[in-house]
Amino acid sequence: MLYRIDFKAMGTSMTAMLESPHPQASQALECLPAQFEEWEKILSRFRPGSELNQLNHAAGLPFKVSPTLWDVCASAHEMEHLSTGLVRATLRLALEQAGYDRNFEDIPPTQHTAYFPGWNSAHSLDEAYFNEEEQSICLPAGVQLDFGGVAKGWAAMQALKLLASHGAAMVSAGGDMAFTAGEQNDYDWPISVNDPFHPGSSLATLRLRGGGLATSGRDRRRWVQNRQWKHHIIDPRTCLPAITDVFTITAIAPDAILAEMAAKTGLILGSQHGMDWFNHHEGYHALMVLESGEVRFSKNMPEYFWSENEYRFE
Repeated sequence: MLYRIDFKAMGTSMTAMLESPHPQASQALECLPAQFEEWEKILSRFRPGSELNQLNHAAGLPFKVSPTLWDVCASAHEMEHLSTGLVRATLRLALEQAGYDRNFEDIPPTQHTAYFPGWNSAHSLDEAYFNEEEQSICLPAGVQLDFGGVAKGWAAMQALKLLASHGAAMVSAGGDMAFTAGEQNDYDWPISVNDPFHPGSSLATLRLRGGGLATSGRDRRRWVQNRQWKHHIIDPRTCLPAITDVFTITAIAPDAILAEMAAKTGLILGSQHGMDWFNHHEGYHALMVLESGEVRFSKNMPEYFWSENEYRFE
């Protein structure tokens, strides 16, 4: 039987599904909202008392962190290196300058603000001091963190671990998705890739048994600031919203955090260099929708299409 739960957390929509013959499996799903609430109390930059904000306010001084915050920060540090610096947790101030300074649903669609020049360089988590023995982190003075999609990918993976013993499971944290096919490794999850130019329409259906999938784009979290469109994906090379011909990108990777990193890397790099990145990294696959409406996919992406008829896009 297929069980499902939908709820709100981390400022977005959450879905978890579990294919299991055991009726008690539904109880595992019912525990997830409370678990996500606990993670959000730790990781949210929009909650004044969150542990992440306590760490940010302690910049310049060692701050002892919980195992959750330590794990997510370590994951963010790893993603920075794997993306050659394109995906960073140290861009909170750049996000706020671009207008993303509150929960997205509270951002006015049009903003008029005083002009402040962008930072010409982005800090790195390499500059932070990690004391593993004391499990403390010391951020450089003036640096503040926002984990963004890394936190959602991490949460999706943790939730999947809680469900996996019951059967085949899928967790979607705002589109950052984690999958397992169950003990028999024979359950296929059908995942629809939405057409950003025709809401409600699908470009393709993907078939996944395990690993992760993430979609990044400029189609949803965007607003107008001083008569210019802004969005939430910051290019650390400019500390401004990325200028790219990629409108949306769906990435498949070995896990949800890696998929999140890969999607943002491909979007920031643009279609040409981004597709080169995917074609040269084994285990990573992408479907891009360009600003022009053209659809492109990496060389091995067709292996994941549910139907060979979806190889051709008009």
